[in-house]
Amino acid sequence: MAAHSGSKIVIYAAVAGNLLIAVTKFIAAYFTGSSAMLSEGVHSLVDTGNGGLLLFGLKRASRPADITHPFGHGRELYFWSFIVALLIFSLGAGVSFYEGVIHILDPQPVRNVSVTYIVLGLSMLFEGVSWYVALKEFRSSKGKLGYLQAVKLSKDPSVFTVLFEDTAALLGLLVALIGISAAHYFEIPELDGVASIGIACVLGMTAIFLARESKGLLMGEAAAPEVQKRLREIAIVDPSVRGVNGVLTVHIGPTQIVANLSLEFEDAATAPEIEACMERLEATIKAQVPEVTAVFVKPQTPARFAEQRAALAVER
Repeated sequence: MAAHSGSKIVIYAAVAGNLLIAVTKFIAAYFTGSSAMLSEGVHSLVDTGNGGLLLFGLKRASRPADITHPFGHGRELYFWSFIVALLIFSLGAGVSFYEGVIHILDPQPVRNVSVTYIVLGLSMLFEGVSWYVALKEFRSSKGKLGYLQAVKLSKDPSVFTVLFEDTAALLGLLVALIGISAAHYFEIPELDGVASIGIACVLGMTAIFLARESKGLLMGEAAAPEVQKRLREIAIVDPSVRGVNGVLTVHIGPTQIVANLSLEFEDAATAPEIEACMERLEATIKAQVPEVTAVFVKPQTPARFAEQRAALAVER
């Protein structure tokens, strides 16, 4: 839940900043006629809506398990993160590309350029604050991992989605500034439309990356190697366990893991002793690794486990 609290702070900051920026950009686009400014306004408006969807996803994902969803609703966050990526691509990139093409075919000089520069400067300030909040939260959660590695291994898309959105927003503002300045300086209004297409490319690449990461989470990703190692260590010290054949895990939410342990029990262990062992393991695992919300134990010989693994390798 602490992770979700951090995520919500980041998202609230992003929503507030993007809403203010969107309104400012739309007003500026109306008075200046800038295509790049209008594209940036759409971009910020889409980001505002995306923040709302992520908050909605966090709320839905926090619902407890029930009869129809025995492992909880954690994957709802992954679903809404995927929808966010689609919206960035379809609305953000799509509208920006369309506006760029229209203004290249029918170029109009930018009016009141000084207003545009003021708005872009303020937007960079607001966006930079939101970006810093997201970066600070992401740094605290990534540990010693590199940024890209941390994103690939992260099971909480809400933080890195906002971070990438804000990064794309800052890049988009830079593209808009360059395009509008060049269009004004060289008196080539088509460059304003070119800037809109540049913004569309930035948003498109961001959306594709986020969609790819969200897809992996939706399909189900294994827990971190350290978590799997810890589960092995807990199981092997139990007096009724002779060996741990393997550990299978899957994330069904940022802090929700289902674990399946293939164990070889002592030959002399009776059925009641094995049942007691399973209860001990479940209690110990949930106490020491609270992210694990469900534990399943499969009594199995090493040879049988190896056969099943080999069969899976052949099927691939």
